[in-house]
Amino acid sequence: MNIVVIGTGYVGTTTALVLAEMGWNVTGLDRDENKVNLLRQGSLPFYEEGLEELLKKHLQSGRIRFTNDTEQAVKDTDVIFICVGTPSHPDGNADLRYVQQVSSDIGRYMDNYKLIVNKSTVPVGTQERVTEWIRNAQLVPHSFDVVSNPEFLREGKALSDAMNPDRIIIGADNEHASKLLQALYYSLDCPVVITTPRTAELVKYAANAFLATKISYMNELAKLCDRLDINVKEVAEGIGLDSRIGPGFLQAGIGYGGSCFPKDVSALLQTANKHGSNLTLLEQVISVNRAQHLHLLDKVRTRLGSFEGKKAAVLGLAFKPDTDDIREAPALRIIRALLDEGALVSVHDPVAKLPSDLNRSAVLCASPEQALIGADAVILCTEWSSYPLLDWKRVKQSMNQPNVFDGRNLLDAKLMTALGYYYQGIGYC
Repeated sequence: MNIVVIGTGYVGTTTALVLAEMGWNVTGLDRDENKVNLLRQGSLPFYEEGLEELLKKHLQSGRIRFTNDTEQAVKDTDVIFICVGTPSHPDGNADLRYVQQVSSDIGRYMDNYKLIVNKSTVPVGTQERVTEWIRNAQLVPHSFDVVSNPEFLREGKALSDAMNPDRIIIGADNEHASKLLQALYYSLDCPVVITTPRTAELVKYAANAFLATKISYMNELAKLCDRLDINVKEVAEGIGLDSRIGPGFLQAGIGYGGSCFPKDVSALLQTANKHGSNLTLLEQVISVNRAQHLHLLDKVRTRLGSFEGKKAAVLGLAFKPDTDDIREAPALRIIRALLDEGALVSVHDPVAKLPSDLNRSAVLCASPEQALIGADAVILCTEWSSYPLLDWKRVKQSMNQPNVFDGRNLLDAKLMTALGYYYQGIGYC
């Protein structure tokens, strides 16, 4: 089968390359000519470990190519994956303009049967709308099926997740469409759940909302642990050993970010509100997450007093390690708050860059050692594995005050204290 993946962002490029690795002939389609040219040269427009090597491999093997010719790409294919962005509107609803746009393109250019697979994260009922958009755009009637096939990729672990998925969810209206997609995934060894398109769409939102709930729950517990002089890491260990709960996403910190959890939880809330259902628990999940960074800043403020004229070194920009994604990153909220209160801010991240609005206000440093020079406080915001490996004994000599505030409970509290640092984590660590 020939496959076209529409959208060459994080999900689309990963999907295209994994399908090529599975032996299929794949075309990546994007209207952005600069992005297409970059991919043709073997370079990714984002950072994801292991993916660029796979890109070079399959450009050379000929199993993947990239184009911005929508008409030809649609006509030459059997299966079309929709992997375009669905950002949030200001009110929290998902913006489906890109999904609608590509659906209309598919309808306009299709010349025989197509299986359309929607991987974009979309509200319940979108499969029906995609079907309608395609049908309305057709110049000549052709049969097609639209299947919901949500992705569950973790940024920084996308390649591993795509090659070794926990499950594959296929939401289809008929057996022919579901079997066709199952045949595409024949080499993957995991449970396959066949369900309705609406159910598949809800599974994606429900999964992300549940994971976000675990994070906010632990962050609320961490505040209580601070008051009770209890180590939240030990609480998390005790909870996580319960097989009904599990250890994942029980790490207290400064909140979740990225492209998925914030918008997906908001979109699920909007869906519930439209249908007269109140998801009050998720409302609190969002509220806790939006305020969580303030808990760490209160710790810093208690130690330093005013931020005016003080230098803060922020370690980590990305919302999580092993990615350059800064969307909804808690570090950005912390940096903006520090700048608003008159602090001098230096920043380091191994791969992520400052957004344009902070480029002139904060200083992006080439190394963590450089960022710490003259610092009154270190604020660790991303749990990059390189940060515990710093020579903390040596870098202390370059700091103005040896204060470390660990927003991810990454460092060894006893070791940092023994080295002469004032150390504070989240939840008495």
